[in-house]
Amino acid sequence: MNIAKPRQSNAKDIPVSHSDLAWGTSPTPDYETVADRFRPIFARIAETAVERELARRLPVEEIGWLQAAGFGALRLPRAEGGSGVSLSDFLVLLIELSEADSNVTQSLRGHFGFVEEIATALPGPHRSRWAERIARGATVGIAWTEIGAAGIEGFSTRVVRKDGRLLLNGSKYYTTGSLYSDWIDVGALNDEDVDVNVVVRRDAAGVDVVDDWDGFGQTLTASGTTHFTDVEVDPLDILVADEKFRHATGFYQLVHLATLAGIGRALTKDVATAVAARRRTFSHAAAARSSQDPQVLQVVGRVRAAAYCAGAIVLQAARALEAAASARHSGDEAAEDRLNAVAELESAQAQAVVTSLVLDAANAAFDALSASATRRPNGLDRHWRNARTLSSHNPRIYKDRIVGDFAVNGTLPPYQWRIGTPAS
Repeated sequence: MNIAKPRQSNAKDIPVSHSDLAWGTSPTPDYETVADRFRPIFARIAETAVERELARRLPVEEIGWLQAAGFGALRLPRAEGGSGVSLSDFLVLLIELSEADSNVTQSLRGHFGFVEEIATALPGPHRSRWAERIARGATVGIAWTEIGAAGIEGFSTRVVRKDGRLLLNGSKYYTTGSLYSDWIDVGALNDEDVDVNVVVRRDAAGVDVVDDWDGFGQTLTASGTTHFTDVEVDPLDILVADEKFRHATGFYQLVHLATLAGIGRALTKDVATAVAARRRTFSHAAAARSSQDPQVLQVVGRVRAAAYCAGAIVLQAARALEAAASARHSGDEAAEDRLNAVAELESAQAQAVVTSLVLDAANAAFDALSASATRRPNGLDRHWRNARTLSSHNPRIYKDRIVGDFAVNGTLPPYQWRIGTPAS
């Protein structure tokens, strides 16, 4: 994390804010107060990010630091034991966390979505039950996607009643963060073929989380397989999927985009540090030091500008998402429909641009350096690998088409979608 103070400031005891570093105006007046609570933890996480990447050491301890400090309960209202931060503040905090280590943010993405559901739900036993658990530091992983011959119409994972008990059976992939979690949120079908979300303890009998994620990026997110074999389910921990928050797709997409923006900032820091330290240069370079070479500085400037624009776009889309979230349970169905459509469109438009900005910057950064920058111990390749992996989850070609269809034909975007093998 770049925490160097602006040169014009001589006051060493003045904290450096988001805006001081030219990353843009803080989302709300409360942002810096909240961010200052976590920046020392972000710095600790960043210190060993490359080391963890090279050794493939899972960030169990680092996620524990965040949970102990209440990071997982940021969106939960203060009256329920959380911090009550706005969505805009929350997503910019995720940019800062992702600058430290994007693996950590991605590992907690399922948890953040689960908390968003609880924080915007109507008061009642389900909300109270989970708000209490989240406030105490409980984490929730995610297990929705099925691979192989899994059908696109519904889950093969099922929860059925047997001998008076509800039992969960099935296998999931992309169970990101479940290895680090206390609970796992599982998509399944019930006896009536209705989509439900079932939450079970990770350490329950019959739950087997396998660290077999072999993607070339986001390597420490434990995004592999989880098997469920006759796992007993508490009826109180089942929620019909249609009752979940409608701004879910936009929320999950913006977590991805905030993570990408953070990768852009980490890339900026790494390339700027490498250029500043570089002593060797080429006989045909424009200066005796890379740090004074106008062509090299231009590359670094473009990388930083890309990171800045990515963050600004995320913040703009976050405001549309906040409006959609505030409309939940408002009683005005037409307004809720309209605001959710706008949030979906803004997140889709943001995805198309933010993805290109960060991927292009991760490639261009090497133009400011030399072949020695490609050495594995430097870990600079992780930025492109992580960005490429994140931006492959929800293919932007479909989002481009959805935005184009709206622009040309006024077609509204879908709120939810699945991946699998079509029945036909």
